[in-house]
Parts: sequence; C-alpha cells; structure tokens
Amino acid sequence: MIVKNFIEDFRKRAMNSIELSFRNADQKMPIGSSKCGGKPDLPEDFQWPYYEGADLDGKIKNRPLSFLLQINCAEIKKYDIDNKLPETGMLYFFYELKTMTWGYDPQDKGSAKVYYFDVKAETLKEKDFPEDMPKEYRLPEINFVLRAKKDVPYFEEVDGTIDMQICEQYDEQRQTFLGLEDDDIEESKLLGYADLIQGEMLFECEAVTNGYNMGDKLEIDEQTRQKLEENSKDWTLLLQLDTIADDKFLFMFGDCGRIFFYIKQDDLANRNFENVWLILQSF
Repeated sequence: MIVKNFIEDFRKRAMNSIELSFRNADQKMPIGSSKCGGKPDLPEDFQWPYYEGADLDGKIKNRPLSFLLQINCAEIKKYDIDNKLPETGMLYFFYELKTMTWGYDPQDKGSAKVYYFDVKAETLKEKDFPEDMPKEYRLPEINFVLRAKKDVPYFEEVDGTIDMQICEQYDEQRQTFLGLEDDDIEESKLLGYADLIQGEMLFECEAVTNGYNMGDKLEIDEQTRQKLEENSKDWTLLLQLDTIADDKFLFMFGDCGRIFFYIKQDDLANRNFENVWLILQSF
C-alpha cells in the first residue's frame, strides 16, 4: 500500500477560519452587533431584497429573502488572522428560505445576497421584516461566540482523482493536523475551507456563474472545461452556515445540510460582494 505524508502540504495550504458557535441571546443585542437572525441593523435607505423563483411545489412568486446574520467587521477583526475581511463596516447575509435554492442553476442568481456597508454602528437603524415574509422564515435573534481556528481543505479540493486508500490517509492526517476528534461536528464559520458533504464546489461556482446548469450532465469541450477548472481556483469560502440552533430554536438547511457562500478572491480583496454565489449541500 502506498503511504503518503501530507503534513507539509497542510502547512502550505493552512488558512485561518473564524468559528461561529451559537448561544442564546439573553437580552436584545446592541445596534450594530454581530448576530444571527432577529431584525437586521441597516442603513436607513436599505431596500429589502426579493427573489422570484419556484419553490418545492413549483409555485413561482417574488419572495423576500430572510436575514441570516450580520457581522460587525471591527468586532471580529482580532479573529481575522489572515486579514481577509474589511477592518470596519458591516457585512449582511440573506437567503430565500422558502425556495431554498441549491445553487446549481444559473436561475438561482439573486436567491442569496451579501451586502457590505462601510458605516459606523451608530448610524444604523433596526429594519422591520417585510409584511409579506412568513413568520417561519423570520429567524429569532441568536448570539454567537467567535474563535479563530486553523483550517485545511478536504481531499476533494486538492485532487479530483479519488483513490480511496490515499483519501483515507489524507482524511486521517487532516484530522490529526487540525486536532479533531471522531465525534467533532462541523461548524458554522467565516473563511477557511468548506466542510464538504457532496463534493467540492469551486468548479460548480465557476461553471454556474458562467451560465452552465450543473443539475444536468455538463457537455462541454475539453478546452472550456480546462478554462473553468483553472478559473475555479479563484473562488474561496466566505461563509459556511450549518444548522442554526440554540436552546429554544432550530433551523436546518435541507436534510441536516449546510449553505456555503463563495466569493472570488479578487472580489474579497476589493470589498466587492455583489457576485457571491451560494450552494446548498445536504445529507
């Protein structure tokens, strides 16, 4: 059996991630605090985003996106060891929870949005939910605890050719390198690498945003495929969101799934969050 040591590779690829561990919000969070759910704190002229698409029953309707979380960049700066996020301002994440698109279809564009405003917390106003947003898609306000963590990619993001023996070695060494236990659950986090459920997503991000439907067999010439594969390396994880829960509330994405917000590295460096792409994976 071939035995390979991946530790040096892990050292080269290691990135920082910021773990989000949900906690009960015992009292209402101050305006401009990092938080999950509740009513977002936004610039006064903000227009709530909507998405027109078919839900699981095939009903097409223009629906309001649900507010997932807001990040006060100044608050989390000390956890951003690689200095990838803005130093000031606010990040907001929205997703349409009735439709709950998977992200393999170009038509899913607009079903998830990320906004960044370089503003001070004291200039923000609590924004009411749209009247046409059902109550089950209005997440309650939940606090979270932050922690900086070392992260390395899953095997699928390193080598598309799966050799099960090598794959098992890689996974075992990855777990040891990161200090993970067998019963460790994957978490919600900013940055780092995705905790994959149904395979790598970098190629999917590049293909779908170039107009290819990844729900069908992708029939393209080899030159186009190689170009998509090369450009897929530009994508990086912005946010991974697992089941949202505290002692009083639980919300799952799909069947115990996760949603992943991806962004191109140049866009992240230039503080351009308009082209972020969301993918849902589920067990």
